[in-house]
Amino acid sequence: MSRVGKMPVTVPQGVDVAMKEDQINVKGALGTLALAQNALVTIKNDAGKLTFVPANDSREANAMSGTMRQLVNNMVTGVTKGFEKKLSLIGVGYKAQAQGAKLNLTVGYSHPVVMDMPAGIKVETPTPTEVVIKGSDRQRVGQIAAEVRAVRPPEPYKGKGIRYADEKITIKETKKK
Repeated sequence: MSRVGKMPVTVPQGVDVAMKEDQINVKGALGTLALAQNALVTIKNDAGKLTFVPANDSREANAMSGTMRQLVNNMVTGVTKGFEKKLSLIGVGYKAQAQGAKLNLTVGYSHPVVMDMPAGIKVETPTPTEVVIKGSDRQRVGQIAAEVRAVRPPEPYKGKGIRYADEKITIKETKKK
């Protein structure tokens, strides 16, 4: 059996997990998340501990039990603590400005790039060269961060662009004569 799938998910106080035959709903302080239930995995809730058991002995069911366990664990973590991604802008004149549900980026183009944030995603700019994206859904936070980074990805010669705060860029050597 999957090593990840063997570990139970503990549901903390203030988090409500509702299981229907086709969907799992997790409700907490930071919102509500839903996940489609997989037929290859049987989920049992006993006294605040969720256990994930493969429905049969197939390899797919074994793998899916670990996947479902981690997805539900991310949902529980998301509605209690939330997730965040930090991006930094490196370049002369590069800056970001959060205006409500919009992110205004000035990253070397002839025009500013304005990005609309979906519901449930908050964007903050502690400094003009830092962007923090927060939300309860881990997948959506990562996807929005990747879309912001794709506006001006870091280039390999000077390292200018938008990068994750913990990302290391290897700078290439320039061509020699």
